[in-house]
Amino acid sequence: MTADASSFDTIPDLSTYCLDMGRRARAASRLLATASGKRKNDALLMAAANLRDAREVFAANEKDLAAAGEFGLSAAQIDRLRLTPQRLHDAIRGIHEVAALPDPVGQVRSSSIRPNGLEVHKVGVPLGVLLFIYESRPNVTIDAAALSVKSGNAIILRGGHEAMHTNRALHRVLMSGLRQCDLPEDAVQLVETPDRAAVGHLLKMNDLIDVVIPRGGEELIRRVAEEARMPVLKHYKGICHVFVEKSADFDRAERIVLNAKCQRPGVCNAMECLLVEQAIAAAFLPRVAAALRRRAELRGCPETCRLVSEAIPAQPEDFDTEFLDLVLSIKIVADLDDAVAHINRHGSGHTDAIVTNDWSAARRFTAAVDSAAVMVNASTRFHDGQELGLGAEIGISTDKFHARGPCGLLELTSYKYIVYGEGHVRGE
Repeated sequence: MTADASSFDTIPDLSTYCLDMGRRARAASRLLATASGKRKNDALLMAAANLRDAREVFAANEKDLAAAGEFGLSAAQIDRLRLTPQRLHDAIRGIHEVAALPDPVGQVRSSSIRPNGLEVHKVGVPLGVLLFIYESRPNVTIDAAALSVKSGNAIILRGGHEAMHTNRALHRVLMSGLRQCDLPEDAVQLVETPDRAAVGHLLKMNDLIDVVIPRGGEELIRRVAEEARMPVLKHYKGICHVFVEKSADFDRAERIVLNAKCQRPGVCNAMECLLVEQAIAAAFLPRVAAALRRRAELRGCPETCRLVSEAIPAQPEDFDTEFLDLVLSIKIVADLDDAVAHINRHGSGHTDAIVTNDWSAARRFTAAVDSAAVMVNASTRFHDGQELGLGAEIGISTDKFHARGPCGLLELTSYKYIVYGEGHVRGE
């Protein structure tokens, strides 16, 4: 049931449309769950080769960018929407990296032989059917499809209306890889209507969809978490901190701070709050502020404003805000314990970093900060599936069950126990 460009808004029976997608995804998931690792890898590599030659993808992206003004997108949102040759190249590289990873399906995670001779094996299995709801960033379409296929799951993609043309073009190319390798095309489906009611229908289909993964703004994620009848893998916000501890090397700290805030401010692992220890604030803050103020608006605590004349007074809510823009809150803290208390009170459990030359301080910080990723002398921007060796990610979870941090292949699988006996029966 593939809609043409003129029918984006004219699906007559949305409930039936969504139910049909779910049923086809369930059937495809059962076929994909038993597919060999080689066949799945071949399909991914074929899709990667097809994407490399798919000029129509950039033409479709230009259509979406041209319409961005109609949707009232901010500069940061338009940046996430733009599919550059480099971003497509990186996504294709991600497909190759996913294909090169061990297949988690059928992987024996542990084994034991019981005293009575029973062999017990814990074996990786797919989750089944994934529903992925996301905004902008069409390269995420590629990552999600690659991870889903490799982990043996079927996936229903529901991208944002602002990226509809790009996602359709990408989906056609991805399907060609499945088709050429004799895997079910329904393993990767795209919701081809911008009607938001479709999400409501899909979130009720817990008999056909096993997990939903929302990736986007806080409003979207909260709606999904409230309405979904199946488990949700999510993070609400990325309020990420960098704490510059008193022993830090200033050159290193400045590089990390600038990268964490300015390299790509509209993403969830960008720094939103800089914490500086009181003992070095007078020496370090004016220096780093001179580099930051050329690119970002600085909102500081009273002591920060005294040291940095360009900083404007921060409001209490600034320390609880994910700006997703070139805006940075700054606070001077008394010591490491004060920094940890601030992070655990105002952070979102996403990514936090310490810059230090004191390994005792680093160990205390990593133990005390309750976040999905804690960095030592590295930018928060490294909290990313590809950067951490997962090939790609379908999202970053700040939950603690069933996955935390970047959700890659392993996080898209579960396990079952396979037990071998020789006529064993259990006595009283």
